[in-house]
Amino acid sequence: MKRFFALAAIAATTLVLAYCSSAKKAAKAKQQEPKSTYAAHLSTVIQTSCAPCHIPSKGGNKKAFDVYANVKTDIDEMIRRIELNPTDKGFMPFRKTEKLPADVVAVFKKWKEDGMLEN
Repeated sequence: MKRFFALAAIAATTLVLAYCSSAKKAAKAKQQEPKSTYAAHLSTVIQTSCAPCHIPSKGGNKKAFDVYANVKTDIDEMIRRIELNPTDKGFMPFRKTEKLPADVVAVFKKWKEDGMLEN
């Protein structure tokens, strides 16, 4: 009977340690996830979601968001406005009747969380 309990304790310990190892590997994998950058991730979203108003080469006359420094300065306001409801004053994108998809908004937020890197 003692052998049974000893084997059961060893098996339980092995399972617990195996789980801890998996959790550590998952945490390490998340740390190795590449950081979001303006050039690689955000500029494309801005080109499609903020044009033509904030892209001067497409005829816009608002603050240019195809310029890294402008986006870095205004990221908090940009996130605030794209999270508003379409009926709220200041909602962006202007003249649209629907919010940007959640995955698009997440690109803005991730870029900010990752430290607003340029390249």
